[in-house]
Amino acid sequence: MGQTTCNYEAVEERAPGMHFLRDALDCENLGVTMVDVEAGWSGMEHDHAEDDQEEVYLLVDGAATMTVDGEELSLGAGDAVRVDADSTRQLDFEEDSRMVIAGAP
Repeated sequence: MGQTTCNYEAVEERAPGMHFLRDALDCENLGVTMVDVEAGWSGMEHDHAEDDQEEVYLLVDGAATMTVDGEELSLGAGDAVRVDADSTRQLDFEEDSRMVIAGAP
């Protein structure tokens, strides 16, 4: 089959506000996550050195602070950030927000 579709709201949250779409879309290499959270939500600091996965974060709506290797980045709607697999990253949302995260080795 050449395509697969889904609506993120139909995919069960794997963490509060996080919808992991890789399985629902039958992706082989690409991970896609929809983050739909309220103001004050914070993610855990992590990296992807073990699975060699770089990620792109696209803030669709809202406002966020992203800390990459200790450097704070202020994000507004429409901002995108690519993060190396070895770099640590953490998200904090100041407003109700929606963000798409895509990652692949």
